[in-house]
Amino acid sequence: MGKEIERKFLVSGEEWRAMVEADIHIRQFYLVAEPSRTVRVRISNDAAAKLTLKFGSQARQRDEFEYPVPLAQAQEMQAFAIGHVIEKTRHHVRHRGYLYEVDVFGGTLAGLVIAELETPEDVPDEMLPDWLGREVTGEPRFYNASLALGGIAEIVA
Repeated sequence: MGKEIERKFLVSGEEWRAMVEADIHIRQFYLVAEPSRTVRVRISNDAAAKLTLKFGSQARQRDEFEYPVPLAQAQEMQAFAIGHVIEKTRHHVRHRGYLYEVDVFGGTLAGLVIAELETPEDVPDEMLPDWLGREVTGEPRFYNASLALGGIAEIVA
């Protein structure tokens, strides 16, 4: 089990694009999505899959368990997805030694760009990059599970 401190931000600039180290195409869907727990399947680059369970209702810190799943089984599980399947490209960007995951959403969420910072400690605001916009940590409508279940038009409009 790992604890994560996760912060989410809308992205307000394009400067991050020049610092991209890696891109991963992600297709993810939820099997359970409740306020205090989620069960997610994520398929990366159509080559590998993981099952992730998250527990807790605190915005910045939750318990997380993650397990590899055979790709064929993950693809079969998609038939049991609740809500929409999320399609996004995740870009890895480093700033001041921290790894930011900048998600550029596609499909019905096209136009939405969210950066996530997961660290074992809380990063002070003055250490954050200028290309981050408004912090949306703790705003449930920006959680991937919420995006999968609806509220899409309101966010990308």
